[in-house]
Amino acid sequence: MNHDRVIATYRIETPWPLQKAAEVMAGEQSCGTFIRVPGETEELRERYGARIERIRELGSVDAPSLPGCRPPRGEKPRYRQAEVVLSFPLENMGPSLPNLQATVAGNLFELSQFSGLRLTDLELPPAFGKVYPGPQFGVEGTRRLSGVRGRPLIGTIVKPSVGLTPGDTALLVRRLAEAGLDFVKDDELMANPPHSPLEERVTAVMRVVNEHAQRTGKKVMVAFNITDDMDEMRRHHDFVLASGGTCVMLSLNSVGLPALAKLRRHSALPIHGHRNGWGMLARCPALGVSFVAMQKLWRLAGADHLHTNGLRNKFFEADESVVTSARACLTPLFGGRQAVPVLSSGQWAGQAPDTYRAVGSVDLMYLCGGGILAHPGGAAAGVASIRQGWDAALQGRTIEEAAALHPELRQAVETYGAV
Repeated sequence: MNHDRVIATYRIETPWPLQKAAEVMAGEQSCGTFIRVPGETEELRERYGARIERIRELGSVDAPSLPGCRPPRGEKPRYRQAEVVLSFPLENMGPSLPNLQATVAGNLFELSQFSGLRLTDLELPPAFGKVYPGPQFGVEGTRRLSGVRGRPLIGTIVKPSVGLTPGDTALLVRRLAEAGLDFVKDDELMANPPHSPLEERVTAVMRVVNEHAQRTGKKVMVAFNITDDMDEMRRHHDFVLASGGTCVMLSLNSVGLPALAKLRRHSALPIHGHRNGWGMLARCPALGVSFVAMQKLWRLAGADHLHTNGLRNKFFEADESVVTSARACLTPLFGGRQAVPVLSSGQWAGQAPDTYRAVGSVDLMYLCGGGILAHPGGAAAGVASIRQGWDAALQGRTIEEAAALHPELRQAVETYGAV
């Protein structure tokens, strides 16, 4: 680990010589511009300039992946692809996540020398770990509050996403709690709208949750979506806490790193980090930021849970990317600071064995919407099928073998199709 420099890894595509393209990146994001300016001494460049640590050519293509690139004049362009590693002096930005983001993922995406540019990984100096405490609860704290051990937390999302009144939502949560769920979250579209004010919704839902806990000893963890302006988020957090709630949710791309970090320092509850809007940052393989890099910033800022998609999901993301993302959340950062990966999107019992084999851990949330609510036997049968699928995974059995033993799982296989 480098103690005084930030190490950033990129995948680039450019019609320019690779060394020249890397020099443009380094200059743009540190002390240089397109021409030497007064005061830009050799001493200043040596101390504050970004350094090219490594360039590894990966191949080339005939056509640019992105528009707007300006090749060198007078020659037919060939678009070279490469991995470029740059390092930046810590003293350029200090241990500040917003300014780190401006440095490693700022104007360089707009540079005309590139037809592709993607930040794929980051290595940060220990100074960031001293300033940012990271997740307050993480895996262990989430397990303690939910009472779930030895298996994933099984949960779902309140659907329909919008339109339910506080009373409607409470009735749904009652049904889900009685079905045996561990975790329920608001949809990212449901925060504090006029038809379901957050405080009214929290009051109605927590009455149900607390009554169920008194009756059964199991307190369902509900992630209330408190995404809003900073003062409102703090007020909503405090109301959830006072009402006996055990989790709050933020839309990470909507509030940004500073707001997440501010709430983390105030919060007495786990922060469920939803990455809605992630596709605009990651869907194009030639542009944006990888989850491996971004989750480090979200973890440092304080997210306890992070969405990663799930295997065979309904979105664009490939299974390999999902697995890499889930493992990244569980990889210790500065000696700890694990976040709970949240696998969701088109999940049902059928993906459980493959998920367990690929991720290699049960320290995760497994969220199923239709995989529970659309089960022909009802929500309780849907929850039972998910648990049966995970029991099969842990016991090394196939879904087909387990389905022969459990009618709920057999119905799930018949309903949701081939594994």
